[in-house]
Amino acid sequence: MNLSVYHSSVPAAARQCAENPAPVPQRQSVNSGSAVISSLQALLGTIVIAIFVITFVVQAFQIPSPSMENTLLVGDYLLVNKLCYGSGGLGNPLMPYRRIQRGDIVVFHYPVTPAQHFVKRVIGVPGDRVRLVKKQVFVNGAALEEPYAHFTRPANDPFRDDFPRLDVAPGETPEWWLTLRKLVEDGELIVPEGHYFVMGDNRDDSYDSRYWGFVPAANIIGRPLLIYWSVRDPETDSVAPATARERLYHLTYIFTHVFQITRWGRTLHLIN
Repeated sequence: MNLSVYHSSVPAAARQCAENPAPVPQRQSVNSGSAVISSLQALLGTIVIAIFVITFVVQAFQIPSPSMENTLLVGDYLLVNKLCYGSGGLGNPLMPYRRIQRGDIVVFHYPVTPAQHFVKRVIGVPGDRVRLVKKQVFVNGAALEEPYAHFTRPANDPFRDDFPRLDVAPGETPEWWLTLRKLVEDGELIVPEGHYFVMGDNRDDSYDSRYWGFVPAANIIGRPLLIYWSVRDPETDSVAPATARERLYHLTYIFTHVFQITRWGRTLHLIN
């Protein structure tokens, strides 16, 4: 009698389990889906913050030429503060912005070809009267003390070393030659409102305002903060890689020699 009851109860229990499956696997599936969604949301938030920072706060640049030696070297990678000078908006009085000052190093869109980025030092601000006499810079009649200036050649270039010279054409940008003749007074170049006169610290090897003119305020991107990495690459310093194959070789070389070519003394160096 008991055996018969036992046999008849087994199918009923099986049917009950089939009709009411254990909910544990479903809860695990739901929890796994929530974790994936949370991870994607966190990743998306990180990407949005990174894009905001790169677009509005800081931007990375590489030094490709020796025009700022020895302050900045070929192979220095910079983080540039894009907020330090403000944007002319209504919120500017509430932010710690400041004016562009003489002596500041700035990154800007090259006025002749705005797609290119240049980095130079501000020598003259609006209203300043600038001139060079045998490489010595005078602003408003006073000689500038420039411990950062670097010279490699004798004073034998009349346009480069005794600027401005209206009797010697630069021979590179005719428009600037015409502008010079309008803004020179008593042998001094007057910096117009809303513009800046910039020069490279490597004075004998710098393509700067002496040759192509002023930098409009709107072209200035920001001020370098620090060198976050500096790399010495003797194989490619002299000639920039042009083809895809050369760029691939350049990248591979850097990754395989990163410890040997890194200038550790310049990495994380603040720029003054």
